[in-house]
Amino acid sequence: MRFTISSTALLSRLQSVSRVIASKNSISILDNILFELQGGKLKVTASDSETTMETAIEVNESDADGQFTVSGKSILDVLREIPEQPISIDVNTETYELKVGYMNGQLSLVGQNPLEYPKTPQIVKDDQLVEISVPASVLLNGISRTQFATDNNEFRATMNGIYFDLTADDLTFVASNGHILVRCKTNKVHSEGKAAFILPKKPALLMKNILPKEDGDVRVMFNSRNAVFIMTDYILTCRLTEGRYPNYNAVIPKNPSNKITIDRLTLIGALKRVAICSMQSGGLIRWTLGNPEFVKMSGQDMDFSFSGEETVPCLYEGVEMEIGFNSMFLIEMLQNIDSEQILIELVDQTRAGIITPIEQDDDEDLLMLLTPMML
Repeated sequence: MRFTISSTALLSRLQSVSRVIASKNSISILDNILFELQGGKLKVTASDSETTMETAIEVNESDADGQFTVSGKSILDVLREIPEQPISIDVNTETYELKVGYMNGQLSLVGQNPLEYPKTPQIVKDDQLVEISVPASVLLNGISRTQFATDNNEFRATMNGIYFDLTADDLTFVASNGHILVRCKTNKVHSEGKAAFILPKKPALLMKNILPKEDGDVRVMFNSRNAVFIMTDYILTCRLTEGRYPNYNAVIPKNPSNKITIDRLTLIGALKRVAICSMQSGGLIRWTLGNPEFVKMSGQDMDFSFSGEETVPCLYEGVEMEIGFNSMFLIEMLQNIDSEQILIELVDQTRAGIITPIEQDDDEDLLMLLTPMML
């Protein structure tokens, strides 16, 4: 089997799908990438047994259909060193030896039997199957807004992914690590009924890398076990996280009466400066509220030998109070908001603070929660 293809086109697709390959795999063949040539199209697949990504590329010419699999690292190393040009790949279908021919040279690689490569899980169309269409920009925005807030606790697997909560009116993306919670709702996506799934962190990150190149809609199909995301050039199939996601709406404080309107970038700058003094104290920054025109923020280390404070202009409506927030969490949350001005709403010093952007699209509702620290 022999075919020719653009070196840079192949490299670009391989770089995307190879991100699926785990650093340590349960079976050695998962270190490989599967190539399937049929009807002038080269299908490329990479998997870690739980997440699989596929793409297809037109070849310039071919003399036969067939399959082979070869080390992902090896083929990528070869293609990175070949400038843009048509290359030929000649595969011995009995020994699976590959010869990569290019201008003035040829390299040989040893592949493996493609029949040993695991099959991509297929979603069965049954009563549990849900299918929706999501604009690529909406999906990218939802993942980007929430992904940073996912947990890394192996004992709370449901918190390690992004929760997709579908209703007839909207789609809500949710992520939380127990200290912060992000809820991003859009009314651009609808479902025939209520449905939900938890997307693990790895496929979420893979989607985050691919979606900026997408212009149209992404077709999403899922059941209780697996999900498939069908894009223009890629198909991602993944196993979903099992379990029930916590009731995120129950932890959002009701009717907060203390409100801070503040410039987001000014707040980030002040937090970074004061946080230098509080890193040994777990990033705790004390907020002193009461003046309607500014908030005083202060931090100090555990030995009380290094301290700092700063007043930040704001509009404050509420009672006098002191509340502590983790500066690292708060900075990360603010960096994932686009609005110039933000609103921070508080019930009291023991309840989570609600952070929302002042300016946001009519079809989006972004809300973040940050649990206070004990002073």
